[in-house]
Amino acid sequence: MRTGVITQKVGMTRLFLADGRHVPVTVLKLDGCQVVGTRTEERDGYTAVQLGAGFAKAKRLTKADRGNFARAEVEPKKKLAEFRVDAGNLLEVGDLIQADHFVEGQRVDVCGVTIGRGFTGAMKRWNFRGLEASHGVSISHRSLGGTGGRQDPGKTFKNKKMHGHYGVDNVTTQNLEVAKVDVERGLIMIKGAVPGSKGGWVMVRDAVKRPHDGVPMPGKVKKREAAAPAAEQAPQSAGEAGA
Repeated sequence: MRTGVITQKVGMTRLFLADGRHVPVTVLKLDGCQVVGTRTEERDGYTAVQLGAGFAKAKRLTKADRGNFARAEVEPKKKLAEFRVDAGNLLEVGDLIQADHFVEGQRVDVCGVTIGRGFTGAMKRWNFRGLEASHGVSISHRSLGGTGGRQDPGKTFKNKKMHGHYGVDNVTTQNLEVAKVDVERGLIMIKGAVPGSKGGWVMVRDAVKRPHDGVPMPGKVKKREAAAPAAEQAPQSAGEAGA
């Protein structure tokens, strides 16, 4: 089991295949998805990789978060998430995950926060059919019908499907297909729809119910650039600057 990635939903478009058919896809963008921490069995009791994505202003972070990013020597991230991994698939702090972490044709599971729709009726929220258009029904055509148990039990049971707040739920869609990856622009194109609104954060990882052979292990990453030697970083003397 290897790590997933944090992506940002760009929107939907379509891809044209060689035979002329078009495939609807959702475009997900990798916005600086970088390893900011690791969890080990000896220290934390489990094995995981902590990833960060996006950019956040340091003044908007807590003092503890600023210290964590400074310790990892990475720029502040707007979104953080942990992915459980095997001990052999741990990545190093500072590794930058690329779009070809996934391969075309691979099955993935995506998790996002659904679009908020506010307070909605039962027909839109639960797909109820509503009441009849005639035969004595007046004014309440879009109502949900009876909600109680008459005299016995004389109450509405908990978890009854009724009107209320709809959306803003964590939803996981399984076994979606990766249609295409663009390494240069950091794009992952998923066949079909992905939960969430434009600009929302979406977690993508290997499908748990499908095999995923041929993927890079422990992942396709770009190593952090090593710091320049001290001699190269030393400032020029006044004579050299004048020359």
